[in-house]
Amino acid sequence: QVQLVESGGGLVQAGGSLRLSCAASGSTFSIYVIGWYRQAPGKQRELVAAISRDNSTKYTDSVKGRFTISRDNAKNTVYLHMNSLKVEDTAVYRCAGSNTWRDMVTVKIPYWGQGTQVTVSS
Repeated sequence: QVQLVESGGGLVQAGGSLRLSCAASGSTFSIYVIGWYRQAPGKQRELVAAISRDNSTKYTDSVKGRFTISRDNAKNTVYLHMNSLKVEDTAVYRCAGSNTWRDMVTVKIPYWGQGTQVTVSS
């Protein structure tokens, strides 16, 4: 089994920064890709960014140049560095782990974190 625990959400003003963390424990060898999904009220769930075990990355267009995903393998932790935050980034962000890129992008996710709220005020 795999457990994913997020931290780092909160309230920030537009233009500010936050860093989200996703710490993995358990049978982490089974995870190839870790990503961050977000969902705002009334909106569809969206894959924000993801990173594979060999450091390939993927970003949704709206966060390119503002968000950076990285990983610390020694700590089994993936980070989402969010800069120049906008009001429209407000959402619940959930960490997700999958065995393949296809599973990540098609939301066939076997491992989810509990979610963390990010609120960006104007």
